[in-house]
Amino acid sequence: MMAYFLQVAVLLSLAAAMAVYAEMKLDCRQGFVTLVWTESRSQADTSLFRLGNCFPTSLSTSEAYFNVDLNDCDFRRLVTGDQLMYTNDLTYISSPDSHIVAFTHPVVCAYERPDNWYPMAYNPVFQTYGLEYLVFNIGLMNGDFSGPAESTSFPLGTLIPIMASVAQKTHQPLLLLLEECVAATTPELQPDSIIYPIISNKGCFVDSMTSRSQFEPRQKSSEIQVSLQAFTFALGEEVFIHCELLAWDPNGVDHTKKACHYVKGQGWELLDNPDYSALCDCCESSCKSRRTRSVASGKRGVVQKGVLGPLTITDVTF
Repeated sequence: MMAYFLQVAVLLSLAAAMAVYAEMKLDCRQGFVTLVWTESRSQADTSLFRLGNCFPTSLSTSEAYFNVDLNDCDFRRLVTGDQLMYTNDLTYISSPDSHIVAFTHPVVCAYERPDNWYPMAYNPVFQTYGLEYLVFNIGLMNGDFSGPAESTSFPLGTLIPIMASVAQKTHQPLLLLLEECVAATTPELQPDSIIYPIISNKGCFVDSMTSRSQFEPRQKSSEIQVSLQAFTFALGEEVFIHCELLAWDPNGVDHTKKACHYVKGQGWELLDNPDYSALCDCCESSCKSRRTRSVASGKRGVVQKGVLGPLTITDVTF
């Protein structure tokens, strides 16, 4: 096993009621996992165990054995600080006539993150957030968005390239939007925080009205690129950009699920289809949904808060 993939297997303890009749052995290796569940109850049917969506690799009357790849079985991957975490559920599906009650047991493997590994090949200026089955990223890029930024310092008036993305894997195709973004001098927003609005009113790039800021043409529906003109707010101080990222049904765009920026001499334009820029008409008033289904329902999208920074905007000296 490679040194940088030093394993720290996280074995969560069994509930007290289960400890007397069952034992789980988990071996987290580079790229794959071995799990053995041993049952002492003769009524248990080991063929009814599942690791995520995977059947046992082999089984006996008392054991369910799994030897699976971390890219299979619906393992969820999260990046937390200096760790890669893979999580899943071991589930027992009880049959109708069984005395064994169905149950779910968490399975977690944690590894030290390699120094040269970053989500989607980006460097540490990217922040990663895991939520349910999705992984969100937001970070600073170089001038042509071909790689990570080499600096977190930007002269006043220059463009700050920002890209956000959502990794969706087996999920249906999603459209990534930025609902709200503000700049502040703290990594956490407080009720009395002084902020600089960047994107507001459900996807309106308000900063583009008075600057060269704009959304860049999309390369993928699951990514969104922003060129933000460096502003005078908190000049010379550490700045954090707080955003609400929305992964949404591509067919559900409306007045509150959109990406609009202001084009000089033309007015507000919808990023994804300028022919429907009428959805941006509310950007200077109040954008309200005309649909009844919401993000809160969990049926069409997921919202995740993200913080980018710190970065510094420097004064231009001559």
